[in-house]
Amino acid sequence: MKAGLGRRIDQALGRAEADLVIKNVRMLNIATGEVVRTDIAICDDRIVGTYDLDYRGRQEIDGSDLYAVPGFIDTHVHPESTLVQPYEFDRLALSRGTTTAIADPHEITNVLGVAGLRYFLDQAPHLAMDLRINLSSCVPAGALETSGARLEADDLVALRDHPKVIGLAEFMNFPGVLAKDDAVLDKLAAFDGWHIDGHSPLLGGKPLNAYLSCGVRNCHEATHPDEALEKVRKGMQVLIRDGSVTRDVEALAGLIDMTRAPFLAFCTDDRTPLHIAEDGHIDHLIRTAIAKSAPLEAVYRAATWSAARGFGFTDRGLLAPGYLADIVLLTDLEHCRVDSVIRLGRQVDTETFARRQLIPPVGFHSIKRAPVDADLFRTPCKGPRGPVIGLIEHQIITEHLTLDLPYGEGLRHADPAADVLKLAVLERHGRNGNVGRGFVKGFGIRHGAIASSIGHDAHNIITVGSNDADMAVAVNRLIELQGGFVAARDGEVLEELALPIAGLMSDRPAEEVEQRLRALRDVLRSMGCMLEEPFVQLAFLPLSMIPHLKITDHGLVDADHHRLISLDGEPLG
Repeated sequence: MKAGLGRRIDQALGRAEADLVIKNVRMLNIATGEVVRTDIAICDDRIVGTYDLDYRGRQEIDGSDLYAVPGFIDTHVHPESTLVQPYEFDRLALSRGTTTAIADPHEITNVLGVAGLRYFLDQAPHLAMDLRINLSSCVPAGALETSGARLEADDLVALRDHPKVIGLAEFMNFPGVLAKDDAVLDKLAAFDGWHIDGHSPLLGGKPLNAYLSCGVRNCHEATHPDEALEKVRKGMQVLIRDGSVTRDVEALAGLIDMTRAPFLAFCTDDRTPLHIAEDGHIDHLIRTAIAKSAPLEAVYRAATWSAARGFGFTDRGLLAPGYLADIVLLTDLEHCRVDSVIRLGRQVDTETFARRQLIPPVGFHSIKRAPVDADLFRTPCKGPRGPVIGLIEHQIITEHLTLDLPYGEGLRHADPAADVLKLAVLERHGRNGNVGRGFVKGFGIRHGAIASSIGHDAHNIITVGSNDADMAVAVNRLIELQGGFVAARDGEVLEELALPIAGLMSDRPAEEVEQRLRALRDVLRSMGCMLEEPFVQLAFLPLSMIPHLKITDHGLVDADHHRLISLDGEPLG
């Protein structure tokens, strides 16, 4: 260590050549908001010189046509939702300038328990980016669904001292917090003084005060400026999200300025390889916010320095001597066009990723459900009128509709002409064989069905369709694949993507997954579905902690009152 400090001093003073110098680059200073021409000198993994144009380096990069900004930080992401293994997520995101990511692997943890969490903890130290882990706090997310595992406070405490662990991941069960549930309070007490991520959609007033008083520090679920501003006013860091479904940057960009930037940051939450290829990662959120007239310097501050400070990192987020040399070189500052990335003082290239040690995946053969027949999806009801989930594109909040549907012989049916389809969630962990049934409006499918093994957060099988027969075809093919996405029509499978790792991730390269997603999107459009990300949108319908009407393997969930309701809208239990 002492010798390393000596090398830094000599290279900072110019007595010795720096290991790397970015020459004559236009650097955005996150502290002042100014853009200045400077060399950036780097020794090992640290910046040792700025605001000088006379540095010499053993390796030099001509930065005269480039801008330099700190590496981007994704403050909340479920890498499993990228549909590829962690090392593929690493390659996709780092190449786009995301040098640090805060992961909550609660998707795989809900399926595999501690084994899934350990898989990410084992892989994280070997990735090129800095992937930090927040321990999954709500497995299962609540009592109204069946997950593959359950984690208690002792399970989390046993992993707390891992060097990649920051603290506790999004505490979704805010109703349990407010109700002072013993198991919930055990977890919060065990992580008192540690970082605790929040998850509190539409929570405000005294309930928000109570939630925050338990040590929760942020929220990525704000979708409206008034909601976000209340949370900022109460000291909460708002993580502005833009995933494959949730598009909150446009709604919240007006909050971003240099005063509020320290209490804001960006996150992707859930983003597919197709979406990353077409739009980007955190770079996309930055240019979207700037395009909505948010001040450029404040946007970059939120994406870097503010994000770092919100999670206790004091070694990154600024291009200044002593800080980590995590640097993104851009051809265009306003549009955040990434030219190249430097991570820990080394340029990111194909060799960066080839050097990594890869941990074998876990979670094959996780679908424990026998094949089904069409009768499973029959929906006995008292009459034609009942609750229908109203899909809202680009949001995971849904509407609680009440509609009349075709009815006969005691059964309620889908009405594709009115864009109302049948919906079902099938427990797939081998626990109880539950089936939850309902209806949804907004997919646009005229004929056929789709099925997915991704259904947040318990990840049971979820299917939506115009008829029972095609729903059975899609589900049965999904069981054969041991997870994935399937589209079926007229008794035939039209397209599919296999996700055999815990029913969540592919064992293929990201580019192959992207191609399959394109093919699925084309097939869904031929079926009448014009949603940008139909399978991702479908995956959020079982998320029972998000307002207003959802569905799990237990049945329809009135998320506003945290209770099950019947197909006729009557409270159950």
